[in-house]
This record gives sequence, C-alpha cells and structure tokens, in this order.
Amino acid sequence: MKPKLLPIILALLLLASCTSQKKLAYLDNLPVPDGQEYFTMDLPGYKIQHRDILYLTAKALTPEGRIEDYLSSSRTSVTSQTGGEAGGYLYGYDVDDKGNIRIPVVGTIKVNDLSLEEARKVVQEYVDKVFKNTTVECKLLSFKFTVIGEIRSPGTYVNFNNYLTVLEAIGRAGGIGDFGKRDRVLVVRPAENGSKTYRINLLDKSILNSEAYFLLPNDVVIVESQPQKIFYQNLPAIGFIISTVTSTITMTLLLINYLK
Repeated sequence: MKPKLLPIILALLLLASCTSQKKLAYLDNLPVPDGQEYFTMDLPGYKIQHRDILYLTAKALTPEGRIEDYLSSSRTSVTSQTGGEAGGYLYGYDVDDKGNIRIPVVGTIKVNDLSLEEARKVVQEYVDKVFKNTTVECKLLSFKFTVIGEIRSPGTYVNFNNYLTVLEAIGRAGGIGDFGKRDRVLVVRPAENGSKTYRINLLDKSILNSEAYFLLPNDVVIVESQPQKIFYQNLPAIGFIISTVTSTITMTLLLINYLK
C-alpha cells in the first residue's frame, strides 16, 4: 500500500462516521414555522402504589382568623431543619406494603390504587370525622425519574409538577449528547407484574401521541449510543497506528532506495 493512500482511507472513515444534521434535530418532521398542527394528548392517570410518599394538608380557618394546617404539628420540627428530598421523606406520609398511610389522630387510610384526587377525597372523609371545616390537599412527593445512557447529566431526578414529558426529562438531564440516538430512546416503566417498555423516536412528531410521551413516577429513560462513538473513542489509537505504519513504510522505502 502506498503511503499516499493512507490519508485517503482515514478521510473516508471520518466521512462514514459523521452524523447528519437530521439525526440531531428533535421533532424534525413538524410543519414549517408558518404552519400549524394539533396533537391530541391523553394525560396519564397515575395510581398510588406501595413506597409512594404523599404530601397531605388539612387546612381550616381558626376563630382568630388564621389558616392552620391540622396535619402539620407532627412535622414542623423536622421541616424547619431538613429540606429537599430528605425533608420530603420525613414529613411525607409513606404508603406501606398494605397500601395504607397512617395519620396521627386521624387513623389508618387505604390509598393504594387510587388516583391523587380519589385519595384526597378519602382522606377528606376521615379528617372530617376529627376536624371541622377543613380542606384537604394531596400531592405526590415521590415522583422520581431516571435518565441514563448517552446523556450529558445522567442521574435520578425528582419532579415537582403533576405531569412530566419525556422531552422535559431529557432537558432536565442536560440533553442528549452528540453520540446519542435520538431515534431509538427506550422508556422502561414499572408495571404491576414486571416492567413495560416503549421505544420512541424523538425525531418524529408521532411521539406527541405516544403513551410514553408523559412519564410516570419511577420511569427510566435510556438513550442509546451511535456506533460512531466507538470510532471516535478509538480515534487517537487509530491515528497512532496509522502514523506508525506510515512511518514504517516510509522508512522501508527509503532504505530500499538507499540500498539500490
């Protein structure tokens, strides 16, 4: 092989490993900027499960004109000292393995397989037996999701909103890296008897109608790597080998010419 062919081969390898611009764009097939298109979205109905943590309040107006939370007395001391996720665990109400929560004074309440609104109504009925003229609020504290793979900031995050889309989750994790497959993203969702998986394409507008577009608590988003990543990771070694081979061939040719 002549030395001048080696740079040509290297250039061809680089061209073959390049990622096109279309593979880096999200929702690439949406209408042009002056066009409009609507997508119907079904918001997910999450059911409370074992190991969930609920945030509950039972507020009422006192004779003095203050709004008091009757469920806050047992957690005021820890909330003033602890914040963030740890604080949520300490002052939230944990759903045990039987699907119950235990509220001091109020009692034990079964909330398993209920929506947040259904759980709120059930807790309201129990609270009304103990306190008068209260308004109960119920929120989910344990809405965690995980984003791993070819992502800039992989990890587990906590969502403090009622809903979360897969695009928002990837944005929270810093976005997909240069070598991530936007057309092959896997969503793993815990189910009653195992796990359910969804394969979605972030380049295609059809994800806006996908069942996995809205994430649920404990979902895991996995972004696969492009094959080019291996090539670029090994590029320094490839360059060194090509340089060594080129130098060896050059020295051999010079030696042959000298001996002649």
